[in-house]
Order: sequence, then C-alpha cells, then structure tokens
Amino acid sequence: MFVPQETRPGERRVAATPETVKKLVGAGFEVEIQRGAGTAAGYTDAAYEGVGASLVTSAPAASASADVVLRVAAPTDAEAAALKEGSILFALVDPYRNLGLVRRLAERHVTSFAMELVPRTTRAQAMDVLSSQASIAGYKAVLVAATHLGKHFPLMMTAAGTVQPSRIVILGAGVAGLQALATAKRLGAIVEVSDVRAAVKEQVESLGGRFIDLPELGTADGAGGYAKEVTREFLDKQREILKARVALADVVIATAQVPGKKAPVLLPRDMVEGMKPGSVIVDLAASTGGNCELTRADEEVHHHGVTILGPSNLAATVATDASLLYARNVLNLLVLLWKDKQLAVPLEDEVVAGTLLTHAGDVRHPAIAPLLQDAAVRA
Repeated sequence: MFVPQETRPGERRVAATPETVKKLVGAGFEVEIQRGAGTAAGYTDAAYEGVGASLVTSAPAASASADVVLRVAAPTDAEAAALKEGSILFALVDPYRNLGLVRRLAERHVTSFAMELVPRTTRAQAMDVLSSQASIAGYKAVLVAATHLGKHFPLMMTAAGTVQPSRIVILGAGVAGLQALATAKRLGAIVEVSDVRAAVKEQVESLGGRFIDLPELGTADGAGGYAKEVTREFLDKQREILKARVALADVVIATAQVPGKKAPVLLPRDMVEGMKPGSVIVDLAASTGGNCELTRADEEVHHHGVTILGPSNLAATVATDASLLYARNVLNLLVLLWKDKQLAVPLEDEVVAGTLLTHAGDVRHPAIAPLLQDAAVRA
C-alpha cells in the first residue's frame, strides 16, 4: 500500500495518519509513505515510521508497485498513468468533472473508489467523506467570515455602550450549513437559515437558528438527504424571500449544492448590491460555480462594499483534523475489502457498490457510466 504526498495546489491533507497506518499494519498491510506526505497536516515522517510504515522518496516508483494507493485529491494524468494495472485506488476523484480520468482508470483496469460517492446511509456514516469534510468547511467558513467582518459576532455590553450582535444568513442546511450554524451561534451571532428542504427545519431550530420558511412551495427533499433540483418558479420565489433577509445580514454563508450539477445561483448581482457595506459572503459552493453570481473560486472579490470569498477547499486549511477524519473514512471502507488478509471487491455490498467507480476495465457507477457514453456519442 502506498500513500503519496498530495500535489494539488493548496492541498495540505494526507490520506492516512499514523493512527490509521498502525491499524493497517496490524491488519497485515505493508504500508509505504512518501517522505513529507503528512508534514503539512502535522504528521511527521518519524511518526509514520514509529507505527511500522516504510518511507519512500519516489512516488511514481511506489505507485507502480503498490496494490493499493490512498490519496485525497484525484490523481493527475501522470499520476494515474503510474498506477499499476489492476491496483486499487481510493481518492476524491470528482468523477462528474473528471470523466477523462475515469475513462483512463478503467482502461488501466484500476479498481477505483470515489470517496465522494459513498452512499448516504446509516451503515455508511463511518465512511462518509463528504460529511466529515463538509463539517470542517462549515466551521472554518464562520471563522473566515469573522476575520473579514469589521464587527463583533456577539452582543457586547461595554462602558462605552452596547454593540449589537451580527446577523448571519446561511444558505443550505446540509452538514456544512448546520456546522456553520452551530459555530456562529457559539460565537454569539443571530443566525437565520434557508433551505429548499422543509425536513431540515427541526434540525435548524434545535441548533438555535431561525428557519426561513418558503411558503406554499412544496418540498425539494431528495434521496439520501440531498436536495434535488427545483423549478425556476421555486428559485425565483426563494430569491424574493431571501432578498429581504440578506439585505439585513452582516454575513452570508452559502453552502447549497446538488450532486453532479452546477451550484444554484441564490445570490444574484442585485441581491449583493442590496447588502450593507462591509458585509461578507463566504461561498462554499465556489468549486461548482458558486451560489453567488459574483463568486470567483479561490479569489476575494469586492463589489459595492461587499467582500465575496470563494474558497474551494476550506477543509484543507484545517489539515490535521481533516486528515484524521478522512483517513478514518478511507480505513472504514477499505476494511470491507480485506478478508483473511486478502483483497477482494464484494460487489454485493451496497456501500462498496455505491462507491465503486471503475473495476475490471469498466465504469461501474450507475450515475457516471451514462455520462461517459453521452460524451462518447457527442465526440
């Protein structure tokens, strides 16, 4: 097994920690770690050696001989080409936007598991990378907003007078949004939350937030706890209701995404221009187009006195704990393939089948295979 140092710009996480390597070695794996792989996340080479891993310098050579490769970000073309034919890859492949990579992995007969495809079921919770990383991103989004906002979050009563608490609007009550809500409340802010799924209202209120009701619009609850795409009429009415709430907000944290789709634009230009000078938008959907019309991924935009931040990988800025959780998620999935010190892919297992992207030369995931077929037809 090989764990390389990540090469994606800004990626500070690592796919295995000394904690999980110790368990892998104990289970019978021979684990190789590229020198420096965990340094940015606070895990030293000595810590890996201390639990039984071997250190290597050349990633291509180690990849070429490894039966299993654990990564965080998707491999580059060169890194994919270095994988041994028939090997097993665990990574955040981002298959909807990396169809070419998916095809190359299949052609090399790599058995690949896209960690973002882990089913949202009770049994799979311990492997749910999207939830573990989104929780960290939601937490950090509030801290980023607080850093850029020229106001206190909590009510402050001083000898010089009272300072009113900041008002925060959160768009999307998934894992990131709920963690942002919990963090902002701990800091003393007044928090309102909007979501197209009526079912999350109780969760929002249990954390001390106020749910922004969208009356007479039905529901947009999708399978697996995700939001589904909604109609144009639904979005227009939602924006009308949000416009009044956003105009009063000091901070807007946007987290609304639909799997495999471009993020819905919930903050058009005119809504931003109606916000108070000095207010801040943190758009966690920046990597999929952004919930704000003016968002630019990994850039800081200033428009009409509003600061718009589009971090595409906030979890990587909390690399120690993000790596800890990611590595545990991967380990919990990997053990489903490890029986009697032999690797096998139990296709009958719903978690394995739901996460499996490529296997035995084929693209196996039911949501991705048709996209490749459509791309081939268009070509």
